[in-house]
Amino acid sequence: MRTSPHGTRTSLHFPGIAARAGETDSTGLIPPQNWTDIVDSGYLRLFHPPEAGGTGADGPAQADAMEALARACSGTYWSATVSALLCGKLISTYGDLRHHGALLRALLSGERTACFAIVEPTSGSDAGTYRTTVRPGGKPGGGFVIRGEKSRITNAPTADLAVALARREKPAGDPGPDWCLAFVDLRRPGIHRYETPHMGLRGMPWGGIVFSDAEVAEEDVVPVPFDELAEGMTWGWLLVAIAAIATAEAALSASVRHAQERVSSGRPLAHMEGVQAQLADSRAQIDAARVLARRAASERAAGRSARQLIGMLKVYATEMAVEVVARAVQIHGAFGVTRGHEVERHYRDAQMNVIGAFASNRLREQITEGLGLGPAVYRPFDWIAPSGLGHRPAGLDGLPRPTAAA
Repeated sequence: MRTSPHGTRTSLHFPGIAARAGETDSTGLIPPQNWTDIVDSGYLRLFHPPEAGGTGADGPAQADAMEALARACSGTYWSATVSALLCGKLISTYGDLRHHGALLRALLSGERTACFAIVEPTSGSDAGTYRTTVRPGGKPGGGFVIRGEKSRITNAPTADLAVALARREKPAGDPGPDWCLAFVDLRRPGIHRYETPHMGLRGMPWGGIVFSDAEVAEEDVVPVPFDELAEGMTWGWLLVAIAAIATAEAALSASVRHAQERVSSGRPLAHMEGVQAQLADSRAQIDAARVLARRAASERAAGRSARQLIGMLKVYATEMAVEVVARAVQIHGAFGVTRGHEVERHYRDAQMNVIGAFASNRLREQITEGLGLGPAVYRPFDWIAPSGLGHRPAGLDGLPRPTAAA
């Protein structure tokens, strides 16, 4: 049992949520009882200090609780943790608790849920292509309006609040940042939402938001330099990495049980050297990822930058989980690809984590930037012209050689 510096219990278990995980996946809906269990456990309050309405749990305690909920039900974990941890941290870090304390407290009490509205229909991790814009509303009382579309957003179909990343339409002479976070009440006019079917994490609400000049109060538009905001978004990488570790652990536990119970050619699968090697490899990889996750959580919870560390964790943990669950499918054989089997569910969930919150391939480029290789930015170049190979030889394809005029 771990306690926070304030004596709060943080070793959590979610047996009811785990028992309902299959139902959550098959229906694509988080049962109301799951939210009741999460609120009653105090999970939503772990990530924030007492003065903000939280319990002040330390980094390892937060990581333990996150893994426990993710192992019980990945879809439920994503929905709850994006709201309380990622959106909550963005509000508390970049907002002003004098104005936004009520928003944060509503998330930590479970009264409301939030989504982080960042990616758009034509772009994923490339913020340079985002087009959602906040501009002055033009009304005598001030305020702003937001216009644009966000897609593939966790909690978008059901959330009460959006923490939306948007460009600022700045008046002449405004030297402030080009970007802002807009805290948008999703129950206001000018907002349309839709659901997007998805392969894994089926219980997690997922979809898009269309902002059609929806009104946003002046105090709810917070200009933020993009480089500074990027640090805050590492909470998202951390929550995805821990989800992957939990999925891998659940798949390994299922594999151990099956190997002990399943008899083939007169002996349990657990006595077969090939199966033992697969289980051993999975055990080593999961524990290595967990050690890195505890370190990353401790650094981030202490307020220190851990961008490089969490980036490496996200890449390793999410791809490790795919490997571990693939082994689990092999060990289970046909059971592992049967709809409704827990390993089949873990296989779909593991794939979602590799893509979620910043695709691992793109994240690798950012990690190499930290090695001093510079930003991974495309610049036009021409490999062909300097070699003289840009001209088509006459007769090669029956066409005349191009002239200088051509």
